[in-house]
Amino acid sequence: MADNLRPDSLTKSPVDDEDGQRGELGRPKNGRMTLTRLRASYHGALIFNLASFLIPAVYSTLSKMWVANIDASLVSTTDAYTYFSCVVEVLNEGLPRAAWSTIGSGDTTRDSSTQLLDRLSLTYTLISVQSCLGTLLSIIFLFGAPGFAASYVPGKTRATSVVYLRILAFDSLASTLNTAVSLGTRALDKPDVPLLMSTVQTLIQIFLELALVSTVHVKGFTPTIHTVAIIKLVCDLAGAVAGLVYFLYLVRTTSTRNGIDTRGLKWFNRHSLMRLVRPGRWTFTESAVRNAIYLWQIHGVVSMGQAYATAWGVFNTIRWGLIMVPVNALEATSNAFVGHRWGIYQHARSLPSPASWSDIRFITAPARRSVAIALLVEVPMCIALSIHGAGPFAKYLSNSDEVADITAMMWRSIDWCYICYAVSTQLATILLATQTKWYLCQSLVANIFYCLPWAIALPLIGITPDTAWNYQKWVFGGSLVVSLGIIIVVDSIWVIRLRGWKVRGS
Repeated sequence: MADNLRPDSLTKSPVDDEDGQRGELGRPKNGRMTLTRLRASYHGALIFNLASFLIPAVYSTLSKMWVANIDASLVSTTDAYTYFSCVVEVLNEGLPRAAWSTIGSGDTTRDSSTQLLDRLSLTYTLISVQSCLGTLLSIIFLFGAPGFAASYVPGKTRATSVVYLRILAFDSLASTLNTAVSLGTRALDKPDVPLLMSTVQTLIQIFLELALVSTVHVKGFTPTIHTVAIIKLVCDLAGAVAGLVYFLYLVRTTSTRNGIDTRGLKWFNRHSLMRLVRPGRWTFTESAVRNAIYLWQIHGVVSMGQAYATAWGVFNTIRWGLIMVPVNALEATSNAFVGHRWGIYQHARSLPSPASWSDIRFITAPARRSVAIALLVEVPMCIALSIHGAGPFAKYLSNSDEVADITAMMWRSIDWCYICYAVSTQLATILLATQTKWYLCQSLVANIFYCLPWAIALPLIGITPDTAWNYQKWVFGGSLVVSLGIIIVVDSIWVIRLRGWKVRGS
């Protein structure tokens, strides 16, 4: 794992091999790369992560198209669940994001039996706690659907949306289980687990939607938006359970092969929970603040009417379905390997001493590599969408010329901002996978001093559908640019503090 690095490399050269090869562990003499070694290397993990994010993104795009064929106005109903799931996202970005600096700390390829059991205890505890929280949230959503729909769905589709949201209430359990297994196994250098999850989920979902929802669905059956919801719930649960079963299978085969007794492992360990909570409390707080402000802002988008709300939903499908796939894959890979290197660095320090520049380069190498790849991919993609793709693609998704025109206008006005987002996301992994308190600090600065004032000001300005985007492009696009500047500053302060220098006034 640790990006093919040896724990003793810090005593020699922390960046002796930034290309991600670990000598005899990373590249066998015969030149063959086994599955274990492939997924424990930066580029191997990136391939797995890219596939696991791409498969559900393709489904999401198809799903929006089929919903639009049922009723174009109901696209905003499917997006209501996206806003609904912002609450679930707070859970998914709390303890699970602590996995990088706890479960994934150090070189997983050189674990002793005691170290492996410790990592598994952390992973089991994460999965069980998140599953319990997801179940509780599902029950809350079941009864809270009417109030949420009233706030985030235009009037004429509100009644339909309440039923849709209630059907998907227990998708919260599937989401929390999925995220816990995905992040836990990625931190353990098993990115094939989330790939299996997304593959199983999407293949079943595409099959069912082709049969029941698509333009070639079986004769005699009339699909509704609720059909889409039922299919999504069943397949999300199936994917999450499949991933959990596969993970347990890998644990069993690995322990049997290495003669490790895992019978003493428990699904809940209080000590493991406390270790997850220490970094997880900062990521939970960060996500809660960010998503609360985001929902406040989105409430203003929905109030602009059906066409505008639908255009915003299509815009989100474009950016999250296309633009963010490589960004998310790079982020997951960078988090894993920065976390590995941070653990190696921490273990190699005999005394609390300032880090050298070689140490800094060693820890941050995966993030810097991810930034370079993100720029190579995102810049051409954004240019291509702005010149030719955004309008026709929006028409394809929404089946509406009006919505397509609004969406294309939205995209052309802030497309370049997502290049800033791609870079800032990779730079943020340096904080997220090492010291999550710093990650919270940079997010609070961006959200409280930029996003929150806009959320307060927009209702007072009294915007209309004709003037809304003139302001909202500064909210959504501007926040991405501001966040890049802030993360660069905070990363720099993190480096200064790690080097042992004092920041003036600290």
